[in-house]
Amino acid sequence: MAQLMPPHIYYIETNMEPTVENELILINISGHDKPGVTSSLTAILGKYGATIMDIGQADIHHTLSLGIMFMTTSDKSGEIMKELFFKASEMNVEIRYTPITDADYALWVKNQGRNRYIITILGRTITAEQISAVTGVVAAQKLNIDAIRRLTGRIPLDAAAQQGRKSCIEFSVRGNIQNQAAMQSEFMRLSNELGFDISLQEDNMYRRCRRLICFDMDSTLIETEVIDELAMRAGVGDKVKAITARAMRGEIDFKESFTERVALLKGLDESVMKDIAEHLPITEGVDRMMSVLKRTGYKIAILSGGFTYFGNYLKAKYGIDYVYANELEIKDGRLTGRYVGEVVDGKRKAELLRLLAQVENVNIAQTIAVGDGANDLPMLQTAGLGIAFHAKPKVKATARQSISTIGIDGVLYFLGFKDSFMEDAKPQADDAEP
Repeated sequence: MAQLMPPHIYYIETNMEPTVENELILINISGHDKPGVTSSLTAILGKYGATIMDIGQADIHHTLSLGIMFMTTSDKSGEIMKELFFKASEMNVEIRYTPITDADYALWVKNQGRNRYIITILGRTITAEQISAVTGVVAAQKLNIDAIRRLTGRIPLDAAAQQGRKSCIEFSVRGNIQNQAAMQSEFMRLSNELGFDISLQEDNMYRRCRRLICFDMDSTLIETEVIDELAMRAGVGDKVKAITARAMRGEIDFKESFTERVALLKGLDESVMKDIAEHLPITEGVDRMMSVLKRTGYKIAILSGGFTYFGNYLKAKYGIDYVYANELEIKDGRLTGRYVGEVVDGKRKAELLRLLAQVENVNIAQTIAVGDGANDLPMLQTAGLGIAFHAKPKVKATARQSISTIGIDGVLYFLGFKDSFMEDAKPQADDAEP
């Protein structure tokens, strides 16, 4: 039997080092949130000199969802992942990892340059049906949702504590809208059908730097039309209300209707105006909204087809910066049935908005207008952000943003304020007036 010979073993000496390449890895961490999770995991990455390419975190009812994309080298990635898995086990959280190709990363970077939009939905409550409907429109436009955040506080389970509550959710979406007019129209339809409010805004620097906000007064800051209140005191309430309703619906020219209504007030005692001013029904949410706007540096104006007497009353009450409205002529303590100066109609409101933007040295895109009637449409369409508030059907049908389900402080959510921020904006004891 032949003897087996041992195999020949050849050794080749070389000075070549193993090839070291960069690797991109995405890790997703989930589990019960606790202090130190992010710190501990990034400490491991830092130990090996990894570069963070992207990071994002959300916490829902103490449940953590953390994503980190990092770059390292192929000679370190194995050790990094081993230590990450050990640390995740120690902290009782789950970790998953996904290698990212250069092509996938390049596509992701490219998409970051696409247009971004903020969609805000609010109401007394937000339902799954409403969210499904809104996100369905987003998907139909081939937009991606990058982030979702809640702007309002948590909803109490006690039904009694829910009285007056508000719910607001903000979506950050990315992509190129295929048909913005159609998207806006569908949002307004869903808003009416499902009972919620919605705003669609481009997420640009102007949205983040709003500085001037202009309000209509009657049926916006106050829950009445002052001219109707005056008319009731003059005994011509029904006549004036009928004209007012037609004007707000856009059925007749505002200036013409204004002249007719003021004429019917002839002979009314001036003292009536003081009594009405002291008992104006303030719209829900005005106090909160004005407090936040003033403390965060907004310039505030009233641009009203009503009367300066009542606008100045609100100016003193809330520290409003500008009031432009109509001046009633008074002689011997009684209204003459005439007005003084130019009528503040829809066209004039838009002109005043532009003028105030120039005075305050802000871009028109940094302005906001809020109103309810047909004579508010020009300024709503001129402002960077026009909001129809509990508006007449004609106004709401053409509005880009609308609030109909909650108080006027809903405007703050369209500006991106969170409840927690607004709580911080409350006057402190040291700020209180003596």
